Amino acid sequence: MRRILPLLSSNHAGGRSALTCRYRCGDACFHEVPNTSGNEYAGDVIAATLSRRSMMRTAAVVTVATAAGGAVVAQNAPSAQAAAVPAAGDARHGGHGGVTDGARGLRFSPVGPNTADKVTVPAGYTQNVVIRWGEPILRGAPAFDADRQTAKAQAGQFGYNNDFLSLLPLREHGRQVLVANHEYTDEVLMFKGYDAADPTREQVEIAWAAHGLSVVVVQEERKSGKLTPVTRHWLNRRLTATSEFRLTGPAAGSALLKTSADPTGTKVLGTLNNCAGGTTPWGTTLHGEENFNQYFANGTSATDKRYGLTTGATERKWERFDKRFDAAQEPNESHRFGWVVELDPYDPDSTPRKRTALGRFKHEAAQPRLTRDGRPVVYMGDDERFDYFYKFVSSKRMKKGDSRAAREHNLTLLDEGTLYVAKLTGDSPQDIDGTGKLPSDGEFDGSGVWIPLATGDVSHVPGMTAEEVYVFTRLAGDKVGATKMDRPEDVEPSPRTGRVYVALTNNTDRGKAGKPGADEANPRNLNKHGQILELAEHWDDPSSDGFAWRLFLVAGDPEDPATYFAGYPKDRVSPISCPDNVAFDPHGNLWISTDGAQLGSHDGLFGVATTGERRGELKQFLTVPKGAETCGPIIQDRRVVVAVQHPGEVDGATVEKPASTWPDGPGRLVRPSVVAVYRNDGRDIGV
Repeated sequence: MRRILPLLSSNHAGGRSALTCRYRCGDACFHEVPNTSGNEYAGDVIAATLSRRSMMRTAAVVTVATAAGGAVVAQNAPSAQAAAVPAAGDARHGGHGGVTDGARGLRFSPVGPNTADKVTVPAGYTQNVVIRWGEPILRGAPAFDADRQTAKAQAGQFGYNNDFLSLLPLREHGRQVLVANHEYTDEVLMFKGYDAADPTREQVEIAWAAHGLSVVVVQEERKSGKLTPVTRHWLNRRLTATSEFRLTGPAAGSALLKTSADPTGTKVLGTLNNCAGGTTPWGTTLHGEENFNQYFANGTSATDKRYGLTTGATERKWERFDKRFDAAQEPNESHRFGWVVELDPYDPDSTPRKRTALGRFKHEAAQPRLTRDGRPVVYMGDDERFDYFYKFVSSKRMKKGDSRAAREHNLTLLDEGTLYVAKLTGDSPQDIDGTGKLPSDGEFDGSGVWIPLATGDVSHVPGMTAEEVYVFTRLAGDKVGATKMDRPEDVEPSPRTGRVYVALTNNTDRGKAGKPGADEANPRNLNKHGQILELAEHWDDPSSDGFAWRLFLVAGDPEDPATYFAGYPKDRVSPISCPDNVAFDPHGNLWISTDGAQLGSHDGLFGVATTGERRGELKQFLTVPKGAETCGPIIQDRRVVVAVQHPGEVDGATVEKPASTWPDGPGRLVRPSVVAVYRNDGRDIGV
């Protein structure tokens, strides 16, 4: 394994540039942590630790554990015959350019850490830009012109800063439906001569149109994995910060959601800061509204309720052009954001729905799985330092098929059920010293419970009504003693094993004076690199009220003793920092995209085996250009699709002084884009 690059210095958490912090989350890391509750941290609640260590390590006891509700698969060390992961350019290739060594699905030459201003992929693979910001997708929309942008044009063009991606099947030969989130806008990288203190109405309206969601049909090239957009297809759609959305579920119509423009408390204009999301078994997509707080000016303690609203003017000054973004004039408008949005990509005339039963917080993602009797369970993370992760268990069963009756029924599944928050306990709290040193039992592990917050109109939180629980979910989590985590972002259940993986990106505040210290689930103080937690529901039942957990991966330089790769030899893995979005491939491997990597390399995409003798074998598949973040990974049989978000987002960069020339070369505007990667020989990824 080649040496990693020198550690980058940064004054911003997670290695982000100041420009990223400014536009994506409103400098959240420079504000006081919103969670000032006295809740314990994983491992602090129960002094008498639970002795289940052997349950997590031997197959014989796992059988007993499954019967008792542990449902955790044994961790197997690699055999002595397991070959080292080949470096890029290694000679051990198959006859078609594929590496023969590695877990199935991960047989490729890993990309080494680098700072190249391009998407770097393994030997034997190629790529194409599927779609860029500004490309027309609706009828009548013009071609992108950086010098002649208008709000009307942008409303028919692919949006900015693509994040979550979903590809859904379409009954048209070789075609699929691509759905993309557009998290936020970088006005300084969009407009020549942009004056942040005095934006024009047209610039603001372009930004409104560049937020939201895009639906665009894509065509597959038969002999490769290349994808190209089908412009002006009847399913293509843009939803923006001014499109109509509907609030549904138990909090819809609440006095807490009513405004002067909407006295019903059920109709909302727009969706904002859509980060990651999920794809449902019934063919819809879910979209998490994350750092919505930064768009609302003049917040106070009365309007904020622990969500971090801006106390003065906002960065983008939208409040100058629409009073709904001024909390002093419309104190309830911000309550209408921070939800999970459900979209039906197959019905371009449908109104997307904000599902209040899933709670309101900074949703990074929402990924469902089904119980044995067909009820959806949705796992969700709240992306804030020291905040919580949640699940929602529906009370309704999914109907199979695509009849109109089945689709109409399934569009009600996320409106009725119970919302829970997680509380974790560690097995070895006495061994946690903040350095990341493994406990004496050999791994970070423990148990947990799901604490119910509300079911329909019934609150389970003393002193809060059900409506208050849904609208101020963070406060409900505080009251019931949920476990503070290191920025829980994407949460994904494995479609093969049912185990749930939680990406905890980082938390450089952990262990600082006056801040929570390390615990077994978050074992490092000043945590720059993050970790991934693996959770097994009791009895492998997603609706269970208890679970076992362990840390699957503790990120960082493999030569750092504080890192951990599920017990796999650390001289055989790629260095990784700041896990963010996660997804599974058809072979059951977990793929991890990073955000703000702290190891001197650009962010990238990694694959790691989750089962078998190669469990913990982690290999880097690609890196993204300068200033960019890797988002929205989709891993299909023949291709990997990623969203390259905010390329060139480097301190001091402007349209006139770009920090990147990707994707179109010098003299062209830097544009966030979706990229497909596939093998030169057209065969499946990593086999």
